[in-house]
Amino acid sequence: MQKNILQEVINLKKEKKEFSIVTDLSTAKNYIYCPDTKMNEDLQNFSKAIDLAFKKKTNGIIDNTQLFVENYHRPIQVVIVGAVHIAQYLCEFTKHLNLETIIVDPRGYFASDKRFPDVKVINKWPEEAFKQIHLTSKSALIALTHDPKIDDPAIKKALQEKCFYIGALGSKKTHHNRCERLQTAGFTQEQINSIHGPIGIKLGGRSASEIALSVVAQLVSEIYKS
Repeated sequence: MQKNILQEVINLKKEKKEFSIVTDLSTAKNYIYCPDTKMNEDLQNFSKAIDLAFKKKTNGIIDNTQLFVENYHRPIQVVIVGAVHIAQYLCEFTKHLNLETIIVDPRGYFASDKRFPDVKVINKWPEEAFKQIHLTSKSALIALTHDPKIDDPAIKKALQEKCFYIGALGSKKTHHNRCERLQTAGFTQEQINSIHGPIGIKLGGRSASEIALSVVAQLVSEIYKS
């Protein structure tokens, strides 16, 4: 790899930016591709294919070329609201999936480092916690408390920031009541319909670990859909 390219890679990683390294296998020359910058002239004819590989997070040789694309994406941020038993299993799953997991719960007896080792835990109400957490369209929010005082503010923030995945635990009746509260708060039906509630794909499981598995399966499905 050329020295200037290597230095650029180091700088991009320090700045926590997402990018691709494109290698011309016929010449061994490397290029950096960032979605917010102009593509190198040598790659202009393949710009759509390179951009598609970046968006789909697909590493490999572009069809009918000698160009190899290797993508570097930041871990997806997953904010779990509610340090309940299901959340413990969720954290076990997400740590193996290159996901950056954060627990938010004002209840200190639930949200502790002992129950959630190696996970960032914020012992604050959502309104305060989201002054520390920057949600984006690449964030996911999972609400698990059943308590509207905790879940609703978090869901509202996630809707406002257009998180790609929003899921909320609860029965159909609980979710219906939640939707009515959101509608009263001024959210559109389209926004409300984007919430996965009841959360998770239908696996038929009932234990905390099985529910967590169904949530993670749904989340991963949405990651590759977005």
